[in-house]
Amino acid sequence: MVAAERAKRRPARASVWLEDKARRGGAARGGQPSGLDRDRIISAAVTLLDAEGLPRFSMRRLAAELNVTAMSVYWYVDTKDDLLELALDAVFGEMRAPAGIPGDDEESPEDWRDQLRELAVDYRAVLVRHPWVSPLAGTFLNIGPNYLEFSFAVQRVIRRTGLPLSEQTAAISAVFQFVYGFGTIEGHFIERSAMAGVTADEYFGEAMAAVMQAPQISHVLEHSKGIMEARGGDTVTEMFERDFSTALEIVISGIEARVARVE
Repeated sequence: MVAAERAKRRPARASVWLEDKARRGGAARGGQPSGLDRDRIISAAVTLLDAEGLPRFSMRRLAAELNVTAMSVYWYVDTKDDLLELALDAVFGEMRAPAGIPGDDEESPEDWRDQLRELAVDYRAVLVRHPWVSPLAGTFLNIGPNYLEFSFAVQRVIRRTGLPLSEQTAAISAVFQFVYGFGTIEGHFIERSAMAGVTADEYFGEAMAAVMQAPQISHVLEHSKGIMEARGGDTVTEMFERDFSTALEIVISGIEARVARVE
């Protein structure tokens, strides 16, 4: 019975980076459109995902944008998932390691707090610019070269905090799972506003006006007025920025407090 159940399960998907597919492609082969290559396909996929979102993305739609047949695209990538994983790591390349991160046996004059802020800000920016990144980042293994470079930079910065080795992964989670959640919500809010054909401020204003008229919700928001006013910010962008920067400082302060306790 157990063996039969196992046989029914879909095997766990590995990764394009583990199946010797990532380096396949290059120049167009015989019978293929001139100028089509792996990099152009990935770039077009990113552009299409940014413009139309993940649910509407298809290989047929991508091929139309490239003015080729869908089969032409499959000369360079085996599956849609492979292409999405390649596109994901391509935009992870927008995150750059801060200058001055030392090696294991080196000292650095740079403050680890500033370096951590820079990494967090870059990660948030990618999630907001590309709202399709967050669901894919939760789907794939995230072991492409760009993400690994970013991950290695994060580890080296966290190592400089003074936390014991046993607590460093928890600190990474505290910072970057917070950023992942914040950036996901912010990016999707901006995406919904664009889909509605209004600005983020207009969308926010219309949404708040609607919920304030709902008796089952309005009493909760009435009690939240003081918090919202103290939060500050005249625009949605300013509110997101204030919340993010303050929350990040709270997390960093938590790391500092933890280091002081374990020293």
